[in-house]
Amino acid sequence: MLKDQDRIFKNLYNDLGEDVYSSKKRDDWLNTKELCEKGRDWIINEVKASELRGRGGAGFPTGLKWSFAPKEVGTKPHYLVINADESEPGTCKDRDILRFEPHKLIEGCLIASYAVNAHKCYIYIRGEYYREGQKLQKAIDEAYQNNLIGKNASGTNWDLDIYIHYGAGAYICGEETALLESLEGKKGQPRLKPPFPALIGLYGCPTIINNVETIAVIPTILRKGAKWFSSIGKPNNTGTKIFCISGNVNKPCNVEEEMGISLKELIEVHAGGVQGGWENLQAVIPGGSSMPLLPKNTCETITMDFDSLIKEKSGLGTAGVIVINKDQDIINCMARIARFYKHESCGQCTPCREGSGWMWRILVRMTNGEASREEVDMLTDVTKQIEGHTICAFGEGSAWPVQGLLRHFKKQIEKRNNFNPLIRTNKNIPYLVDQHLLDKENV
Repeated sequence: MLKDQDRIFKNLYNDLGEDVYSSKKRDDWLNTKELCEKGRDWIINEVKASELRGRGGAGFPTGLKWSFAPKEVGTKPHYLVINADESEPGTCKDRDILRFEPHKLIEGCLIASYAVNAHKCYIYIRGEYYREGQKLQKAIDEAYQNNLIGKNASGTNWDLDIYIHYGAGAYICGEETALLESLEGKKGQPRLKPPFPALIGLYGCPTIINNVETIAVIPTILRKGAKWFSSIGKPNNTGTKIFCISGNVNKPCNVEEEMGISLKELIEVHAGGVQGGWENLQAVIPGGSSMPLLPKNTCETITMDFDSLIKEKSGLGTAGVIVINKDQDIINCMARIARFYKHESCGQCTPCREGSGWMWRILVRMTNGEASREEVDMLTDVTKQIEGHTICAFGEGSAWPVQGLLRHFKKQIEKRNNFNPLIRTNKNIPYLVDQHLLDKENV
């Protein structure tokens, strides 16, 4: 359990006020000038030493990413972009930071911008977070009025301007290069990498892109020291993390806890337990809808950190914990997730554009008990043809939930479908869309 004195987000439930004066009482904007005066190299090295990994899903080392930015500013300006396009189902942590702890984010923007030589910072917020954006804009206005940002921000001799940009509800714009395309006014489609944004990013200029939570913890890490942060959690999985717990629990919540806390403790202590009791648990999606689910027996002992979940063929992702109890139809749950990814695919890559629809249609047949023996293996094959064959990680995000279902609940699929003979065949290849499906769904 995380000790109260180690909590970074002290106003996660808006008990203490989100304005600049309330924030200063919680030690925001404390000694910001002195931190910057220690120099860019010190800031980056301290972030590296803290072992902070990106909180947006990929878990890439933050300090290492910052070090990729050119040390000197050439003919092109540098940019800092904050990814607040929180579109992963089951994830709602950045929302609470934007509306209840905005000054932590803004101060983090100043320090990070100074470290990577950026005078302009863009915060890309999903369009549905309109009210959260309004609260953030109010906090930005307060920061300007108090000379915390703008010309000679906080007395650091560094100028910083922060702008908010609203997205239009596209899940794919959470992918950093699709976000840049959208920010430039183009269709939100991922770019080929390399080149990487750190060298050629926004408007073709060096750009560092970080998640809201990643940037918001930076000031506290620098104040308390890298050793303090790295002492929390587990090696290579250090610090605190905001976990979003939803689904079939008695008290859905966001909670800041240490990395490596057990999943069972997270659910039982903070979320009031599973509806119907722990024995009624069927599965848990540990990191937002794109991560493979874990069955109940794994949930008994698993700890919530990047490395432990990877060993179980899942992932921490955004730490959006979705609890599924035995009252739910697990096959239908995955079919619903598959439909979401079919809808949100940008269509740029053929394996993802076509494969996401195939997966959804097969899962609908499996839900209805109309699938054949061949389609179970076919579904596995389709996921493998998507995984690793697309420009961005969206392909993996659509395939992994289905792989998790097949890995842990294949017997349920087989039992429900009784290996019915093919309804219609053409050279032993089943039609994946029957007329009654076309009547019921927009394919």
